[in-house]
Amino acid sequence: MAKKVLVIGGGGREHALAWKLAQSKHVGKLYVAPGNGGTALVAENVPIGFTDVAGLLRFAKTKDIDLTVIGQEAASDAGVVDAFKDAGLAVFGSTQKATQIESSKAFSKDLMKQQHIPTASYQTFTDPESALAYLQPTTFPTVIKASGLAEGKGVIIAEDFEQAKTAIEAMMVNKVFGDSGMTVVVEEFLRGREISIHALCDGKRSAIFPASQDHKQVDDGDKGPNTGGMGVVAPLSWVTDQHMQVINKRIVQPALDGLRTKNAAFTGCLYPGLMVDGQDVNVIEFNARFGDPEAETYMRLLDGDLYEILLSCVNGELDPTVIRWKSGVAISVAVASGGYPGKYQKGLAISGIEKAEQQKDIVVFQAGTTRATDGVVTSGGRVLYVTALGRDLDDARTKAYQAIDCIHFDSMHYRKDIGQRPEPE
Repeated sequence: MAKKVLVIGGGGREHALAWKLAQSKHVGKLYVAPGNGGTALVAENVPIGFTDVAGLLRFAKTKDIDLTVIGQEAASDAGVVDAFKDAGLAVFGSTQKATQIESSKAFSKDLMKQQHIPTASYQTFTDPESALAYLQPTTFPTVIKASGLAEGKGVIIAEDFEQAKTAIEAMMVNKVFGDSGMTVVVEEFLRGREISIHALCDGKRSAIFPASQDHKQVDDGDKGPNTGGMGVVAPLSWVTDQHMQVINKRIVQPALDGLRTKNAAFTGCLYPGLMVDGQDVNVIEFNARFGDPEAETYMRLLDGDLYEILLSCVNGELDPTVIRWKSGVAISVAVASGGYPGKYQKGLAISGIEKAEQQKDIVVFQAGTTRATDGVVTSGGRVLYVTALGRDLDDARTKAYQAIDCIHFDSMHYRKDIGQRPEPE
């Protein structure tokens, strides 16, 4: 019998997940709440917010949803997974308690300390005066993080005390991140190469994806303010089997074991951001969901039935050996609104998506879009993700940027150097 699936979220990540789920032989009807202009092409959009626990649960019961997939982390933090599980519904995602590994940096750092997971030294503060007193003699640069969820923007690398003071006041006094900045974590600055790892988990076991690398800053050369992510490449040729063994044995598995000791077994996608320096691997932070734009890249590489894989996690029956990956390299390049991550205009007409997707090995995932009477218009900062598969990185890059040349909307902005960082010596 064809299955009914609900994906919760509205960005490029959710378009990518829905696109892959739509290919499953098991899936007959697909919904996305609230979705975007792209998800409407592969699923039925449902106008329910991803933190509307009661509304989502009511919809899932009414439609007899067989599997719900959490994309947006705020849904897990709001308790959607707990509510669905209490109602006896199958849901892929972490409980509110397990989601603390992302939603509370303080909880996460304490878990890492308990489990001897390699990470930067740190101190946690709940009042600005104590934080500033601690920072006075600190060696810079240092890292200041809002403890709660801040859509990937709550991390400041302070080069000196004045920058640190400005960050503390913004988070704790001016509350630019709301309650998320009431507690801050001050960390040692880690040097090396940052990578992203994803692991599908069933509470005890995990299946670790190939390493990927995000490009956070808005401008070429890693310049400008941090964003939610301007582009991703995977896999990374310089991440070795030895690195991956360390990641599994010293980071992912201890995190799963530690969460179980806290009665917070983790089912879903565990996403540690890591710093690699030679053979040393340290955790920068944990996330409790698919990355965005990492998911767009991984869904192009995954060679298998996503519905079967996610359901095996939900049922506690994950078999890591059945997950396969296509050969070659995948890349995702964000096409953003001019002004992002600051103020930007909405409602701009987008042209050329269909022409771009006519190019070989190209899929365009929509993020900040909505459907209008005469086509698709912009509705967010990161508007599109142009993804390409290639036999190697150069091939994938060439295809992606040729496809971007087909697309237009006023003031569109994208980095031209995704995937061009030199490999470490």
